[in-house]
Amino acid sequence: MAVTAEKSTSGIILKCLGGLYTVESPDGIFQCKARGIFRSRGISPSVGDRVTVTGGVISGIEERRNFLIRPPLANLDQIIFIVSTVSPPPNYLILDKFIAIAEFKGIRPVMIITKTDLGSSSEIKEIYGKIGIEVMEVSYSDKSTVEAVRELLKGKISAFTGNSGAGKSTLLNAVDSQLNIPTAEISRKLGRGRHTTRHAELYKLEDGGYIADTPGFSTFETNRYDIIRKEELADCFREFRGLTGNCRFRDCGHICEKGCAVVAAVEQGLIPKQRHESYCAMYEEAKRLKEWELK
Repeated sequence: MAVTAEKSTSGIILKCLGGLYTVESPDGIFQCKARGIFRSRGISPSVGDRVTVTGGVISGIEERRNFLIRPPLANLDQIIFIVSTVSPPPNYLILDKFIAIAEFKGIRPVMIITKTDLGSSSEIKEIYGKIGIEVMEVSYSDKSTVEAVRELLKGKISAFTGNSGAGKSTLLNAVDSQLNIPTAEISRKLGRGRHTTRHAELYKLEDGGYIADTPGFSTFETNRYDIIRKEELADCFREFRGLTGNCRFRDCGHICEKGCAVVAAVEQGLIPKQRHESYCAMYEEAKRLKEWELK
């Protein structure tokens, strides 16, 4: 049962709901409100923030290492992308958009493939393993694969995300049964899972570390997480790094220009074609952004 902190202490925000903040500290778990001064400064305490609590009120927020806009999450070490082979099949464009956001924020992306008994994972592993993203498979008939996920999460603040119905909550419950996160059956009509996660919340793991179960990213606009300008986009594709400086033209967009080192690498099979197609689609979207959207 959460109690009110009477003395000054520091901790981490586990949940924000209805203007109340649940903070875990060495002194226990406290429910707090935030000082009004944060609102006047345009700052809002968020899940994952390291804060100081004085007299039952959040009085200070430590500088963030990173921050996602929606759902509001701070100080993430890694984002775990849950991708199912089927029901639903992977949406590579949406997946690449969110990997780009992780790269943009300096958050490590990791991919976990589910439902490998129902479909092939070879294409997913080929694309993302090739560019240096850690790719894992989970089979609930093989306990060692679940144990590998536990090791991945130890001592870190991680966010789970992925298409609704890909099995995020099921995997979290397998990692730590005490979490008891609600799951929903696949909606055959929609071809995706019903939305079961209502808000961002950190769950503490028995083996150490915290995880945030977030709404499926198929329900979100990517620019609600953050906006990447077209000039910044190439740096969010790790396989482009080291190549962009070799293009013939300094202002190369890496789409189809002559003398583009990225396009040449795609043609030579060094960069997955699907990844470049995602980049091109995202570049065109970034070009259409209005100036007010970038502020």
